[in-house]
Amino acid sequence: MKIEERLSELGIDLPEERKALASYVPGKKVGNLLFISGQDCSVDGEFIFKGRVGEEITLEKGKDAAKQCIINALSVIKKEAGGFENVEQIVKMLGFVNSAHDFHEQPYVINGASDLLEEVFGDNGKHARSAIGTSNLPFNIPVEIELIVELKE
Repeated sequence: MKIEERLSELGIDLPEERKALASYVPGKKVGNLLFISGQDCSVDGEFIFKGRVGEEITLEKGKDAAKQCIINALSVIKKEAGGFENVEQIVKMLGFVNSAHDFHEQPYVINGASDLLEEVFGDNGKHARSAIGTSNLPFNIPVEIELIVELKE
């Protein structure tokens, strides 16, 4: 099944790529690898959540934020890869969770992102991953996610 069709089945409309919020590019190709810069949980330029998971944000909302990070990353992947047909697989995810001091369930938050990638890409969406808790993220967002994607030769 084509990725565009799968996204449609899931009710996901990809956003227009937006400008980077600082001095970086959203994606960078090196050989057949595509490095996706940290993506946030914004929709139409507005963050859908702000705050620390386990404090202002629940685990479930954290998972929703992680899912939105991936939706935003998919928009970058599509543009930088020249279309989803050029994607071989998702290789690695690095997920940061803005966490309350006593919150220790970062892997479950980042599952919101991992599960979506598997839903969209099937086995090619399964990836290596790190889920890191941090005391703060830019703009007080709850989750930030980076990806490494392998492109077809």
